[in-house]
Amino acid sequence: MMHAHNGFLRSGVLLTGILLGGAAAHAAPGQTIQYPSARRSGVVDDYHGTRVPDPYRWLEDPDAPETRAWIEAENRVTESYLAQIPERATIRQRLTQLWNYPRYGAPFHKAGRYFFFKNDGLQNQAVLYKQASLVADAAVLLDPNVLSQDGTVALSTLAVSEDGKLLAYGTSASGSDWEEFHVRDIASGRDRSDHLRWIKFSGASWTYDGRGFFYSRYPEAAEKALTSVNRFQKVYYHRLGTEQAQDVLVYERPDQPDWGFGAQVTDDGRYVVMNVWLGTDRRNRVYYLDLRSATRPTVRGAVARLLDDFDASYGFIGNHGPVFYFLTDLDAPRKRVIAIDTRQPERAHWREVIPQGEDVLEGVQIIHDAFVAHYMHDAHSRLRLFALGGQFLKDVALPTLGAVASISGERKDDEMFYAFTSFLYPTTIFRYDFKEGTSSVFKAPAIDFDPSGYETNQVFYTSKDGTRVPMFVTHKKGMKLDGSNPTYLYGYGGFDISLTPSFSVSLLAWLERGGVYAIPNLRGGGEYGEEWHQAGMHEKKQNVFDDFLAAAEYLIAQGYTRPAKLAIGGGSNGGLLVGAAITQRPELFGAALPAVGVMDMLRFHKFTIGWAWVTEYGSADSAAQFPYLYQYSPLHNLKAGTRYPATLITTADHDDRVVPGHSFKFAAALQAAQAGPSPVLIEIETKAGHGAGKPTSKVIEEQADRWAFLVKNLGIVP
Repeated sequence: MMHAHNGFLRSGVLLTGILLGGAAAHAAPGQTIQYPSARRSGVVDDYHGTRVPDPYRWLEDPDAPETRAWIEAENRVTESYLAQIPERATIRQRLTQLWNYPRYGAPFHKAGRYFFFKNDGLQNQAVLYKQASLVADAAVLLDPNVLSQDGTVALSTLAVSEDGKLLAYGTSASGSDWEEFHVRDIASGRDRSDHLRWIKFSGASWTYDGRGFFYSRYPEAAEKALTSVNRFQKVYYHRLGTEQAQDVLVYERPDQPDWGFGAQVTDDGRYVVMNVWLGTDRRNRVYYLDLRSATRPTVRGAVARLLDDFDASYGFIGNHGPVFYFLTDLDAPRKRVIAIDTRQPERAHWREVIPQGEDVLEGVQIIHDAFVAHYMHDAHSRLRLFALGGQFLKDVALPTLGAVASISGERKDDEMFYAFTSFLYPTTIFRYDFKEGTSSVFKAPAIDFDPSGYETNQVFYTSKDGTRVPMFVTHKKGMKLDGSNPTYLYGYGGFDISLTPSFSVSLLAWLERGGVYAIPNLRGGGEYGEEWHQAGMHEKKQNVFDDFLAAAEYLIAQGYTRPAKLAIGGGSNGGLLVGAAITQRPELFGAALPAVGVMDMLRFHKFTIGWAWVTEYGSADSAAQFPYLYQYSPLHNLKAGTRYPATLITTADHDDRVVPGHSFKFAAALQAAQAGPSPVLIEIETKAGHGAGKPTSKVIEEQADRWAFLVKNLGIVP
């Protein structure tokens, strides 16, 4: 969720040590499970005159002995429950079969070589390959599976030098956002001595001479690196073969501790363009450094502040000499492309290149000296080509209603590659030939599933305030709309993130059992541009929950399902969505799967990068914003004596994006409040984080547990 989308305990937990402090387990009236006892403390906070208890504050420390004992006890209860579901092993076996097929990423080209990712099927991490041409034999360049015994070290950042000789790459361990950078010689496949640490939310960008690269890092965390607040990011230049302590400080802003920086060298090697960001706010600043005039890649005074008003989003696309192209939402909530001549940077001299259209302009790249523009129409993709002068050239035909997941290609290339996917269309890599003007399949997966018996439809429903909201619904063909179908409703709704059609192996196991899969495009996302996003921010966040609840009511009214057969799920900001939905309308759902969710809306900004979400949510530190956060915060809206749906909360002890204390406190409070017979369980993965880089083995285990939980609690007949 610094932009964002999850595995679970099988090993790594001590199965000794009984319940907390020797206290007895508890089961409230109507409950059928003995939950571990969770101590209630007397902690109370005063928010602008409102006293708010926080009895489970102690669970915020994931390493405290009392918390570790509680984690182990909860995992034992959850494992015992899941182990008694007969379908669990069958589902896991089927998921393993489905997952076992080669998966490719779109190739990218640099200095006469192609590079691409491939997972043979059940490898925990995809492997990076190199090849001299598209028909040459491929050789392994970097296999992250050998970096750890259990597959929990993942690649996070890649950058190939302009001459194609060196690879800068980042790794993250156990799902953490913290990265370590290394440099590998591409010809020999051996690492050099370079080793950089304390990096987070940063890429690497080489200078044209291949002697080093720019990156951003935080100060060394003295203690509690997984929970302490991240501030004072700085831009550095690392020269090959030197110690990190010798890296050149390029830019810092000690007067702005919350600002973050991304440094990118332009295609022609002349400039370093710096994206200056503040949390998750879409607005940003853009600075640059002319490397030809700088005596060394530093000098804060030499950094030009090109865009410093923080009035809109500006995404750097590329440059033609001193003319910079940007994708912006300035006066264009669905975005447009503008050109700024750095020799005349005043706004009066700006030139519009591609105007705003009816559809949202998701992204733009320069390939084959043309703009490749990726549009979103009702949450699915369209691909269009424009000349650098802005003239429309042509549409690139796509195979069906779906999404372009990635596009790769360089400015002078005669080809580009793009990955296309949809709910029933496994991710396929296409090659587009600019000279011929045609696309062809480059890599198509062979999977043990026949999609011809299933269908995806896009429907539109009306939310509480009359807003028209789209939703994708996938299920078996010929399914009866008699209210009997188990349905999984998945949502997100925030941070300008769009939920477009995508292929999920785990979904197939759900569809095969007669399940319906529904994804609504809630406000707060970016499906219809910045206006749609802002309609789900701050005091308007309730619109997101209303859209989600209206989606549930639509599915019920149309005969897809009924409350007892309806499950909801979401991760991160989507976990918050699920938490809010079950606290506001517990009777509407039969089961809930909140993953790595933001459940405490009063304290989220006090941990790691949580402060960055204040631009999206607001902050309880504000007397004006506290009331609406308190009104929907899932943790604070649980009511004792309520019959809540069956709930399986999932999190990870190494999540340093949404710290696990959110899920820990919510689980303890929900278990205490539950008045009905449905289970409230929490599954806490060890050596895992927010979801990125999670090993295939852990993903399969987690998905099997989730589907098994739904099979049991929605009464799905095998």
